[in-house]
Amino acid sequence: MSEDSVENIPRRQIDEYDIPEEWKEEQENEDQKEGEEEVTDEEQLEEGDEGYEVVQEEAEEGDTVLTCPECESQRFEEDSAKGELICIECGYVMDEDRIDESAEWRAFNAAEKEKKARAGQPLTYTKHDMGISTEIGKGSGELYKVSGNKRAQYYRLRKWHKRLTKSKDRNLGFALSELNSMISNLNLPESVHEETARLYEKAVDQGLVRGRSMESIISALIYIVARKQGTPRTLDEISDASGIEKREIGRAYRYVARELGLRILPAKPQDYVPRFAGKLQLSGEVQARARNILKEARERDLLSGKGPTGLAAAALYIAAVLEGEKRTQREVADVVGVTEVTIRNRYKELAEKLGLEDELEEKSN
Repeated sequence: MSEDSVENIPRRQIDEYDIPEEWKEEQENEDQKEGEEEVTDEEQLEEGDEGYEVVQEEAEEGDTVLTCPECESQRFEEDSAKGELICIECGYVMDEDRIDESAEWRAFNAAEKEKKARAGQPLTYTKHDMGISTEIGKGSGELYKVSGNKRAQYYRLRKWHKRLTKSKDRNLGFALSELNSMISNLNLPESVHEETARLYEKAVDQGLVRGRSMESIISALIYIVARKQGTPRTLDEISDASGIEKREIGRAYRYVARELGLRILPAKPQDYVPRFAGKLQLSGEVQARARNILKEARERDLLSGKGPTGLAAAALYIAAVLEGEKRTQREVADVVGVTEVTIRNRYKELAEKLGLEDELEEKSN
């Protein structure tokens, strides 16, 4: 009987319906096959089953079996809080200082995170000692917890500890503190900070800093790394943050790039758009419009031989006018760090080549 015929049986007669014999035989065969598949050699069958006997698996030759040396028991319990492996029978500690491989607990603030952490802070190039060294008597409050004689001893130890510090560590200590200040002033991400510190240590190892200004080398490396990671800063901005003239930064930039084998591509105008737009308090629509203008200008080969900051400024100026958030050329020039003449020239070139003159004139009025 087909499935369609079963579906047509009235609901009150389904319970009284007799299943055909061939269906019962097929179901019994399937159940028998499933039962045979479930039985494996590794299963232990109960005693008394005909044709089978219970076999307990024993350790083969060469296998290591953990056994308690006191009571020869092989039953142990692991205390994850103390990192110990304890014999259940006699309490003998088989192993201690075991590594806990379970998941970290969740922490909702800095205090909980520090309390529940099972490891120290990661290594970082932003510290001269990679963040793993110690300092004798660090913190004036700690020294007053000991007696006067001990306090004088700690002062002497701290003095000799500083005297025995290597020249490289002293150089890195001063340089990385200056680097930290510049990164903060330029509002650069942590990835730029880490990579710049790594390259500066590499420059120190190769003797590139000797005879040159430490600040100029750091400024040059910031200029290189920020551009490579898509967060470029202008020479004027870096010069203001470091107090070094642009000419000296340029010389250090060329020297470091050559000696360290760094290949730096020209900065893209699009990379400057978000930061300049943020300073001008322009909306996301203006930023998107400026990016589209620069993208179309690149496709038409209008960006070659022109400064990226001037192009970014002109694109933002055009986009602000088109989106109804007009800014004066003076305002844009003050933020970007270029002259009004540069913005005016780039503005005319982009408007003419991209066919935006009529739309700009209409929006201006």
